[in-house]
Amino acid sequence: MEYNNPSEIVKNLSFGSDGKDKIMVGVEKLAKAVSSTLGASGKCVIYEDALGKPVITKDGVTVAESVVLKDPVENIGATLIKEAAKNTVREAGDGTTTATVLAHWLLNNASKELNKGETDIRSLKTGIDSATDKVVKYIDKAAIPVKDTMLTQVATISCNNDESLGAIIGDAFEKVGKDGIVLMEESDTEETYVDFVEGVQIECGLKSPHLITDKDKGRAVLDNPYVLIVSSPIPNVRKIQSVLEYVIKNKRSLLIAASVEQQPMAALLANKVKGNIKVNVIDLPGFGPTKQDTIEDLAFLTGATVINEELGDDLDLIEPTVLGEAVRAITDDKTTVLQTIDLGVDLEERVAQVEEKVKNETNPYFKRRLQQRLAMLNGAVGIVKVGGNSKIELKEKKDRVEDALYAVKAALKEGIVPGGGVALMNAAKKIKAKNKGEEILLGAILSPYRTILDNAGLSDDLSIDKKGWGRDVVTGKPTNMIRAGIIDPAFVTKTALKNAVSVVNTIISADCIINNMRLDESN
Repeated sequence: MEYNNPSEIVKNLSFGSDGKDKIMVGVEKLAKAVSSTLGASGKCVIYEDALGKPVITKDGVTVAESVVLKDPVENIGATLIKEAAKNTVREAGDGTTTATVLAHWLLNNASKELNKGETDIRSLKTGIDSATDKVVKYIDKAAIPVKDTMLTQVATISCNNDESLGAIIGDAFEKVGKDGIVLMEESDTEETYVDFVEGVQIECGLKSPHLITDKDKGRAVLDNPYVLIVSSPIPNVRKIQSVLEYVIKNKRSLLIAASVEQQPMAALLANKVKGNIKVNVIDLPGFGPTKQDTIEDLAFLTGATVINEELGDDLDLIEPTVLGEAVRAITDDKTTVLQTIDLGVDLEERVAQVEEKVKNETNPYFKRRLQQRLAMLNGAVGIVKVGGNSKIELKEKKDRVEDALYAVKAALKEGIVPGGGVALMNAAKKIKAKNKGEEILLGAILSPYRTILDNAGLSDDLSIDKKGWGRDVVTGKPTNMIRAGIIDPAFVTKTALKNAVSVVNTIISADCIINNMRLDESN
């Protein structure tokens, strides 16, 4: 029999504890594999990829992604926890292992409580949610602004305590400054180092998933692109036909910063898919009264001429001479990073002009907008060139570097808290549970600290009562975590908790599991 749509596939249904027990088994298996990587004494995991090659990693999300269980219901459980991990890395760039550990402990304890039959699901979820809000508020209050000296510490911890790699990343962030950007690329050699180039980041993300060139990271990357900036809408592809022909003739890519209407966008996407042209489209940067100035800054940085029909320019007469250039353009779902050519003295003069405007501006709103312009013009790009002795080593190192880059960005965004699970442990001790749901959540957030101690072969010790103090798993002694450089970004900690709670609330609410029937391959 041939099935024409998913609804025709034969399903197996599991109800109540029959389904939830199997879900728990899947969660248990995944959590055991992932949690073993947590902390300074976390272990590596070796898994077999789709081609049968062994891969070594300590990256939590990579471990999670490698797990596919034979039993379909167990696999559903594992997949749901994977989602918590993936959402965490998508939002914060790190914290996947913490999210997995939290979800496992929370689900285990919540399930036990529900099995007693003394607490209903609604009140349990309400309690879990209220305790989560309290913990998040506690983390916000406990967070302290990150200092330059802490950047290396954050990076080192996120690199699984690789001090040399952490130092490289920390140095990169210190040199580019608060307005700079740090990216990652593969090195041409076995060495890992940082290369610094001129660059700018603008708050303009992907317009369409069809523009993506790097599917693994979900971003569009253009090497050596021409840059076209048009302030007025582009109504049809004919308006930019001469530019497109010029780009194709010169075998270059094209970044368009403009409001592109539906018809020309469809034409551009069709030609990209066919391989006729490498193109990406982003919105014009800036907003409000300073938008035009920001657009002019972008034009200055790329050498482009802004086309604006409202000022008398005719799109029908557009010529390739209006095009600017960039070394590289990288666009993800939120931002675009442009590696620009070195403008030298000209850039210094423009920066000085904007600095003078900032100094003389009295209106707070316009002053903020001028400061944003200044940040864009002053931007620099540090590129961590990751090298390795083998493809396996290179992939593992790239995973760690990527985690570290996101972790440092998160630390710069919302500050840092004591690491090693101590911030959550402090919250659990400080906050008083008012109901069963809150009690379960506060008990579950002790799990990262306990797991880290367990991975180090240390006893489960919650007796340290000083705020911000925990056990250093390297020395085995109690220590002030921040002073010792054992720190976590507050944003990562909160994100991991929220995603763990979200997926657990979903699982405990389910009473029926429906899975596709599999053929028994053993027959």
